[in-house]
This record gives sequence, C-alpha cells and structure tokens, in this order.
Amino acid sequence: MCLAWHEIREHLTASTSTFGFQRSFDLLRRSHSALKPFGDPAALLNGLHRPDGDPGKKNMILIALIRAAQPDGPCADHALTLLLLALWPGLDGIRRRSLARRMGTAEDIASDLLARATEAIRTIHLGRVNWIAATVLRNIERDIIRARQRDQARARLASDTDSDMVMDGGDSGIGAAGSARLEDAVREVLGDDAVIVIRVAVEGFTQAEAAVELGLTRDAARKRYQRAVRRLREALQEKF
Repeated sequence: MCLAWHEIREHLTASTSTFGFQRSFDLLRRSHSALKPFGDPAALLNGLHRPDGDPGKKNMILIALIRAAQPDGPCADHALTLLLLALWPGLDGIRRRSLARRMGTAEDIASDLLARATEAIRTIHLGRVNWIAATVLRNIERDIIRARQRDQARARLASDTDSDMVMDGGDSGIGAAGSARLEDAVREVLGDDAVIVIRVAVEGFTQAEAAVELGLTRDAARKRYQRAVRRLREALQEKF
C-alpha cells in the first residue's frame, strides 16, 4: 500500500527519533564540524528550515550530509534521511507544481520525487556545485519535466504512425521495425555514432542520459553527438 506524501514525511521524521538514529547522528557530528552545534536531528532540521538562517552555513551543513550520504557506510542511509527532510519544503513545491501540471497521479509523483531525490543526493558531484539545495531541486524538477515531455512526444509519434508499423516494445514510438529501419539508414552515414543521434534527436534522451546508456562520459557523448550531427548535416547537403 502506497503511503501518502504527508505520511512519508511523518515516517521519515519518526525514524530520526530512534536510539539507533541518534547514535548514528552522534557519529556524524564527530566526523563533520558543520554538524557539531546541533545536539540532535530535530535541532539540525530546525536550523536548516529557519528562514533567517545563514545561507552559507546551511550550505555547509548540506555538503557535510552529502559527503556522509554518498559512501556505503553505517551513516549513509541516516544522512540521506536528513537530506530528504532538509529538502522537503522544496520537494513539496515540486510536487504541487507537478500536480498542477497534471504530470501523474499523486502517488506516482510522490514515488518519482523520492526516487529522483535519492539518486540526485547519491550522485551529485560536489566539485561542480556551489549551492546544494538549489542545484538538487532544480535538477529534479527539470528531469521530471523532460521525462514528461519525452513521454508526450513518444505518444504523439505513436498516434501519428501507421498502426501496421507500431509493434509492442518499440522504444521510440515508431515501433521496433520502424526504429530498426531508421537506425540502419542513419548507420549507413554515421556508423556507430548513429545510436547516440537517434537516442537524442529522435527519442528525446538528454546527452547525459545517452552517455549512461552507452557507457560514455558526458564529454565523450557530447563530442560524439556534435560530430555525428555535423556529418549528418554534410551528408544531407550533398544529397539535396
């Protein structure tokens, strides 16, 4: 049975009051100077949620929690819980806007939000980020919107395609057979770079998402995509 959004928050909050969580919090305080002023999780969250608090100090607290949440260690899950509760007002704002945009049921949006927030926290690169809360929340909402846009684009493609060509399991909305024919045609011009062009230009993946699928770094995926698009443009110019 799915928990309602407020019930999820109550469950997370209740977990911070257990003896085991407090013991883990004490370990975190000893390991991270930014957390030492707070005697328990409730005091920490109150400090983070105060509107008149120092933004710089709040950011340092979030950085400390991110560092604790990312490795596989005894405090990682508890640090993640604290981060989810710390970001809850922002996550709730994304939830309300997602509901207003009719981007899914309340249960689906809540589940998607928690999954994306967890992934963002676990994978964020601290060396590339200045303000933790703003970056995490912005990326989550951007990714939710992009995912919805991709779903809508695929639905439109599917509805506009000859029903005889659409086969169950097609990833791009043109069916497995149509997708294979398209990839074969593009591969004649681009070789192995055909896949990344189809993923990004046809199926609506971001370059970063295509990079993960193809086992590339983001920079490598970007360069391959730009090179492939340039070659495809030149081939079309020669033909027409």
